Amino acid sequence: MALRVDLSVQVEDALKELPAEGHRDVMEVIAAALPRRGSWPAPGGWDGAMQQGRRAWVAYAAYGDGIEVYEVGWTG
Repeated sequence: MALRVDLSVQVEDALKELPAEGHRDVMEVIAAALPRRGSWPAPGGWDGAMQQGRRAWVAYAAYGDGIEVYEVGWTG
């Protein structure tokens, strides 16, 4: 089953402003969060989850078939 990733408008804008290295770091964290369905919050609720990487983090909500990333950060 294919899982989807939706990005909020502010996440899309933030990714455009990051250097290539930061963009890559954030996308790696998103890719790591996607298959870990056991760590997702309950789909459709008000809860969110956070995934950290070496220098980036993402906050996301869950759906039955994927996640919506609504905030990202990079410390590079």
